[in-house]
Amino acid sequence: MSSILVLCTGNSCRSQMAEAYFNALTGGHWRCESAGTEPAGYVHLLAIKAMKEDAIDITAYRSKPIAGFASEDWDYVVTVCDGAVETCPVFPRAGLLLHWPFSDPADCVGSSVEQLTAFRETRDAIKRRVSGFLKDLKSN
Repeated sequence: MSSILVLCTGNSCRSQMAEAYFNALTGGHWRCESAGTEPAGYVHLLAIKAMKEDAIDITAYRSKPIAGFASEDWDYVVTVCDGAVETCPVFPRAGLLLHWPFSDPADCVGSSVEQLTAFRETRDAIKRRVSGFLKDLKSN
């Protein structure tokens, strides 16, 4: 069983979405977790809504600190924001460290429609990246 840890600063949006897609697209055959360097303590409601639109329920997901995962072995550690890659602790037993920066949809200012659109765009970009990564692994 492969394992992947997805990191961002707050662990409220992007890393939660990536964790959910890794869980969904690997059919539960991988250990997939996410954490934050400075966890927000919640999963953003618009992240939950955007994921539900793609038939993935993350309402039970929780924002978690990186400390609970830093000493474990991981096949892959992926940072999904520039803040996390800058403050990420060293993962000496990680097989591969990857950096996939996505803009933070929570930073979007504007109407509720514009904010939800930002979450949808980030969701779709994350799904494409996770799908492509898993496809590339299968072809190698």
